[in-house]
Parts: sequence; C-alpha cells; structure tokens
Amino acid sequence: MKIRKFKILSIDHVAVANTDSRILNTLLVDLLGMHVTSKESVPNQKVNVTKIYAEDLKTAIELVEPTDSLSTIQKFIEKKGAGLHHVALTVDSINEAIDYLKSRDIQLIYDIPKKGSDNKLITFIHPISSPGILIELCQRT
Repeated sequence: MKIRKFKILSIDHVAVANTDSRILNTLLVDLLGMHVTSKESVPNQKVNVTKIYAEDLKTAIELVEPTDSLSTIQKFIEKKGAGLHHVALTVDSINEAIDYLKSRDIQLIYDIPKKGSDNKLITFIHPISSPGILIELCQRT
C-alpha cells in the first residue's frame, strides 16, 4: 500500500454555487462586513469566481457563477439549486495526493490536476468517495 507523502495545509475556501452573486455579496460584504478581494473568470471551468474574506484573509468564501449552460456549476444548480458546492483544502503536493488517493481507490474528478482560480492546481474528490461532499484539493503554484 502506498504511503501518504502529502499534507493538508489549510482549509482554502468554501464554494457557493449561485446564479447571482450580488445577493450573497450584499449579505456578506455590505451587511456582515467581509471583504471582496478578487473577481475572476475561469474559462476552463466556465465560471466567474468572487472571493470574499473576513478580516484575517485566511479562508475565503467563493461565490461561483456559471458562465455557460454547459458549466458543471450550471448543471449543479439545475439539479440541486443554489447553495454549498464544495469545500477546498490546500495540499502541499497535489500530484502526491492524487497518486495516494487513487492507490486507495478514491474516485477523483481529475486524475491530472487542472488550473483553477488564482492559478492553483486543482482536483476534486468525487462525492461517491465521501459522505456526499465534493472536496477540492488545491495547490498554490
């Protein structure tokens, strides 16, 4: 059995799938005093991402909006409605994490990491291999 050669460094963000980020933006920023730090388009994921942080700037809430009807976020919203989409964990080596999880028969969305927001390398643990939770693994580049 393969030995785990990577570490979970932190919770990076919690992602919320939605079709109009202005509503959550109003609640989180205008009413609760959090801070928008960035907005970006991630074309290969077919989404726009708004990152909102508390004062310590350590963990984000990502507001994820589909930009295309074929986006997985759009399909998620159509199936389950707007709401919590995934929890992201920062790892020190995404390739080691992928190799290890595959050796343990954990189903991943991407066997080869893709570029996500902030140019991070990402993959996801499929909800079939967790208690129904989509878990993103990300590595800063």
